[in-house]
Amino acid sequence: MAVGPASFPEMPVIDGVRLGTARAGIKTADRRDLVVIEVPEGAAVAGSFTRNAFCAAPVTVAREHLAACTLHGETPRYLVINTGNANAGTGETGLRDARATCAELGGLVGVDASRVLPFSTGVIGETLPMERLLGGLPEALRCLDEGAAGWASAGEGILTTDTRPKGASVTVPLGDETVTLNGISKGSGMIKPNMATMLAFVATDAAIAPALLDELLRETVERSFNCITVDGDTSTNDACMLIATGRGAAIDDDERLAVFREALERLMIELAQAIVRDGEGATKFVGLQVDGAVSRQEALDVAFTVAHSPLVKTALAASDANWGRILAAVGRAPVENFDVERVVIDLGDVRLVENGGRAAGYTEEAGSAVMAREEIAIRIDLGRGVRSATVWTTDLTREYVAINADYRS
Repeated sequence: MAVGPASFPEMPVIDGVRLGTARAGIKTADRRDLVVIEVPEGAAVAGSFTRNAFCAAPVTVAREHLAACTLHGETPRYLVINTGNANAGTGETGLRDARATCAELGGLVGVDASRVLPFSTGVIGETLPMERLLGGLPEALRCLDEGAAGWASAGEGILTTDTRPKGASVTVPLGDETVTLNGISKGSGMIKPNMATMLAFVATDAAIAPALLDELLRETVERSFNCITVDGDTSTNDACMLIATGRGAAIDDDERLAVFREALERLMIELAQAIVRDGEGATKFVGLQVDGAVSRQEALDVAFTVAHSPLVKTALAASDANWGRILAAVGRAPVENFDVERVVIDLGDVRLVENGGRAAGYTEEAGSAVMAREEIAIRIDLGRGVRSATVWTTDLTREYVAINADYRS
C-alpha cells in the first residue's frame, strides 16, 4: 500500500557513476538484494549517518573508511549495499564481516579495502550470510551500468519492506552549462531519521569542493530526510551519501551555488517524501506545517509531537475529523509559556481552532471531507514568532501493525 502514483524517472547518465545489482539470496531467493555503485577517481564524496548509539557495523566501517579517504585525499571508489540483513547488533562478528566485504570487493576491482564503503539494511541482530553475499559480488560487477537501467535496478536492489523503488532526477541550467543530479532512496518503516534517511544515494556531475559538498549535504538533509517520520523510530543503519564527480559544471560562485543548493534540496525532498508515501501500511500522506514559532526547533518540536501521536495518526487512518486530538498534541509539545489563545489550527482549507477553542465556523462535515483525502495538509500557527518548519508523515493503520508483527516470519 502506498499513497500516490508509482513512478521511477528515466535517469540520465552521470558520467563516471555505474551501478550493478545481483540476486545473492541474502534473505529471499530470486530478488535483487546486492548493489555496487562505482565512483570515478577524483570525485568528492560526503556522507551523513545515523546517530543511533547501536549503529550497525557497516555504518561504523563506512565512517572509518570515508574519514581515511578524506585524510589521505583519496576518493572512495565503491559503495556496496546489501538488503535482507542489517548487520546491526552483531558485535565484533559484524565488524569483521563488513570489513571482509570491503576487502573482497576491493580485491575484485583492484582497490584498497579502505576505499570501499559498506551499507546494509534489513533484520537487526542476525549475522550476514557471508558466503552468499561475497558470492554475489562478481555478478553485481558484471552488471555495472551508467545508464537508466543501472539506476532502476539499483533502486529495486536496495528495498526491504518498500512496495516500490524511489528515485528522483533534476537537471538545472548554469549559464550555458547544465548540472544533473540523480538519487535513489529506500525506507518504509523504522522511519524517523536523526541524520539522513534509511538509505539514500545521490550523485551529481557538478564540480564541488569536498568541504562545500559536505556542508550542502548537511543543510539539505536537515530540511528533507530529517523532516519525515512514519513511526518515530530511528534506524540503526541510516545513511545518506552524496557524490560529485567533478566532470560537469563547476559550482564556483554564489549564483551557481544558490541554483545548485535549490536543486539538491528539491531532489532530497522528493526522495524523502517518496519514503513517507510508501510508509508501511500508509493510506494518507500528511504535511504538517508549523508557523509563528520562536525558533525552527520549536516549530519542529510541535510538528513532530503531532506527527508521532498515535491518536492523531489513527484518526487520520479512519478519516475521523476528531480535531481535539490535534489540539491536545499541540498543547503537550515542549513549548514554554504557551499562549493557547494565539494558536490557530487549519485542516486543509478548514479552520479548526482559534481563540483557545473550536473555530466558530467549523463544521464536522467540512472537517470529515478533508480527512477523507489521500493527501492532507495540517497548518498550525503558534502566534509567537516568525520561524517555521514542515514535517511529512503518514497515518497509522492495521496493516502497519500486521507488517511489523510478521516482519521476521
